[in-house]
Order: sequence, then structure tokens, then C-alpha cells
Amino acid sequence: MGIDPGLARMGYGVIREQAGKWKLVDCGTLTSAAGEAVEKRFVVLFEGLTEVVRKNKPQAIAVEQLFFSRNVTTGMVVSQARGLAILVAGLAGIPVFEYRPVEVKQAVTGYGQADKKQVQRMVKLLLGLTEAPKPDDTADALAVALTHAQAGTGEWLKRLQENRKQVPD
Repeated sequence: MGIDPGLARMGYGVIREQAGKWKLVDCGTLTSAAGEAVEKRFVVLFEGLTEVVRKNKPQAIAVEQLFFSRNVTTGMVVSQARGLAILVAGLAGIPVFEYRPVEVKQAVTGYGQADKKQVQRMVKLLLGLTEAPKPDDTADALAVALTHAQAGTGEWLKRLQENRKQVPD
């Protein structure tokens, strides 16, 4: 299961292997109302994500690491949403794996600086979907799930480690 954390929108995507290919099991975006108090918004996301995990019973949860360079306030809230997702996984006894955005883009598109449309197109192709997943949060979560799924193969893991040496944090 992959998670693209956020307070307003938290994307999730669950995939499984079937006959050597990755197939979509479940995906969507949990939302919280902007006008609500932050604690109520976190309750909505916590309960929604807990239900998704209960329903799908993932073996692992991959979460996109936080990247922000301009708006520290937004970054802090997204960081808290990441913590909420990790807490849900921890309470369910599911291991958590984290991937930087550049690693996700590299794994899914072959190019660490790919744009959102490129990621969406590749998620569509890799999962054999008729259209690209929407909104972006859902597509990003599926990309994170695919990144983790590919991390199990030795060749991909070797490439990932090489890329980590080349790409600054």
C-alpha cells in the first residue's frame, strides 16, 4: 500500500501481484474540510485510513517522504499527516517504508525529475488501467506503492542505491 500524505487530501493506493504483474486492488483520496479545526481533520483522516487498512490488510505501507522548500507551515502540517499515516500502520502492526519523491519518480518513470503527468501515465501503464488515476494524490500514492513493490527485486534495489549516491537529499 502506498500513501501520499496531506491534510486536505491523503492519497492511498493498494496493489498486488497477479501472474507476474501489478494489479490495482483499491485506491482513492481521503479528504478533510479546510474550515474544520485541525484536530477534527486528523480524526477524519485517521478513521478513514484505519478503515482502508482494515479492509485491504496490506503487508507493507510505503509513505512518500516530505519534501518542501518554500512554505514551512504547509510542510509542518504535511509532516503531521505523515505521522498520522505511520501511526495507523504501527497500530496495525504493518511495517512502514519511506521513499523520497525523486526515488518514486525514478522507479516509476525512469527519470527522477519527471512531472506529475508523466508519473500518472506510467502508473496507468504499469497497472494496466484504462485511464490515469485521479486526483494527483491517488496517482502519487499508487506510484509510491509501485516503488515499494519494485524495491523487492535485487536489480531495482541496486539501481536505487546507486541513485541515492548521485542525488542530493
